[in-house]
Amino acid sequence: MYSEIAKNKRKTVLLIGVFIALIGALAYFGGIYFGDFSITIGALIGSVIYALISYFASAKAALAFNGAHEIQKRDNPELYRIVENLAITEGLPTPKIHIIDDPALNAFATGRDPKHAHVAITTGLLATLNKQELQGVMAHELGHIKNYDIRVSMVAFGLVMVISLMADIFLRVSLFGGGNRDRENGNGVLVALGIVAMILAPMIAAVIQASISRKREFLADATGAMTTRYPEGLASALEKLKMGNTAPRRQNTSTAHLFFANPLKGKSLSNMFSTHPPIDERIKILRGMDSHV
Repeated sequence: MYSEIAKNKRKTVLLIGVFIALIGALAYFGGIYFGDFSITIGALIGSVIYALISYFASAKAALAFNGAHEIQKRDNPELYRIVENLAITEGLPTPKIHIIDDPALNAFATGRDPKHAHVAITTGLLATLNKQELQGVMAHELGHIKNYDIRVSMVAFGLVMVISLMADIFLRVSLFGGGNRDRENGNGVLVALGIVAMILAPMIAAVIQASISRKREFLADATGAMTTRYPEGLASALEKLKMGNTAPRRQNTSTAHLFFANPLKGKSLSNMFSTHPPIDERIKILRGMDSHV
């Protein structure tokens, strides 16, 4: 368990490093294409500013996008006590608790760190789960907070937005003839690579983000099972999600990676771009933990 945590953290650092290298490469090729490396410097400075704004504002934005409203203990005493007790068990501050008025079966955690954390759950999931299953799901979400997955998610979200924004700006400007008119004289190959980078960068960024999210879902499952000492509660909750609808009425691809289960409708995304591992695989691993917890 702990070796897997360490391994996943190392992989995540590596993947974020790839993110940053991708931003640098995109800025460099933009400078080549437009014949002005001040564009590269400006793009990098702008990227840092945009990423910082995203980092500090993304949690509130994610809650607002998904229609989550904060509750107090008097609004739902059972849910509040469950989250409070799990937080005490994990040695964490109690996160702010939110409810999403939606029949879909889902939940998510967000925030910068345990002191600025939020958990949200749909009314549909609250009505469907029994107490042990609810404890399993909330322990999973607190696992994301304990493991600082919420911070990694916010960083990954900001970097994906930076890459997409840079690629979009470069491509739009190039369509209006903003490229280097002398690019045919010796820089043709680099220019061609730059155009390819502008097109492919957002897709590569999405794959990296999905990879980070999938690994951390398994880790949060394991952390949640260790917290409750009852993996079957979480496995049983996943069984119910497998048979029900996990897609809320409000669909937002930019926050999909935060959710307990895939919140997007249909099969439009390939497995490569999916931010969630298969539910069957998660259930199998949890039920294999019974003898080890």
